[in-house]
Amino acid sequence: MNHWILAARPKTLAAAYTPVLIGISIAYLLGFSHWFISFMALLCATLIQIGTNFANDYYDFKKGSDRDDRIGFTRMVAAGNISAQHMLNATMVCMSLAFVLGLYLVYIAGWQILAIGVSSILFGILYTGGPYPLGYNGLGDIFVFIYFGIVATMATVFVHTLSWEPIAFWASLIPGALSTNILVINNLRDIEQDRISGKKTLGVLFGEYALKWEYTLLLLLAYAIPPHFYVHFDATLFIFLPFISFPIALGLLKSVWLHEEKKLLNRTLEKTAAFMFVFGVLFIVGLLIK
Repeated sequence: MNHWILAARPKTLAAAYTPVLIGISIAYLLGFSHWFISFMALLCATLIQIGTNFANDYYDFKKGSDRDDRIGFTRMVAAGNISAQHMLNATMVCMSLAFVLGLYLVYIAGWQILAIGVSSILFGILYTGGPYPLGYNGLGDIFVFIYFGIVATMATVFVHTLSWEPIAFWASLIPGALSTNILVINNLRDIEQDRISGKKTLGVLFGEYALKWEYTLLLLLAYAIPPHFYVHFDATLFIFLPFISFPIALGLLKSVWLHEEKKLLNRTLEKTAAFMFVFGVLFIVGLLIK
């Protein structure tokens, strides 16, 4: 069981939780709340995230990307802890459950949620699978920003309100930026191994310096959203609560720019995921306090 828990990568599941929780808070702010809809949205997002992690474990092994010199977290198939067939089966189970349970949200909100749900599942598999895997061709960052930020947040608001709200788009930029930063750390850590394996991440295409600036600019984007809400959406001064996390952000930037060993970035990746959740919670609290 422990091997399956590790394969699900629980320390990175903030990428699934945070956008949905922000979306639920936006819906509540707009006067719409339904606990069961909220629960189902959170459950489906979590299943898709875990299914994507299982698919990455399987397809990276099949493509030979999980090399013996890997310095990242242990991959269960490559380490021989879980068979490739079992990992593929688990991927299909998670994605199928997400689809079946998501039909309730389709019933509530219509074909647009069906299209979003199917595309989320499809791209979760195509991130490392298929003839043109997104993560192997420099498109991973765009996919993560869109689906773990804009799509997840706005779709959560939509299933509650049945309308596409501009406020949801601006809020979605926070999880979009911070979830992408989880991937940035992953790519920065693995840049040499990815280059040898032929995995064309943005780090391989443009170099480490570009990744460090990407991480920095995405952090700045997240911090730009609370002031935007204060000016344009009549939020109170509590919306600036995320700024108390700034010392943590500076520590993360120091690690990104000044690390001496790539292996140290494993800890930075975990802290980046935790930071995303903390920032999101502070934003939610600041948004709802009146």
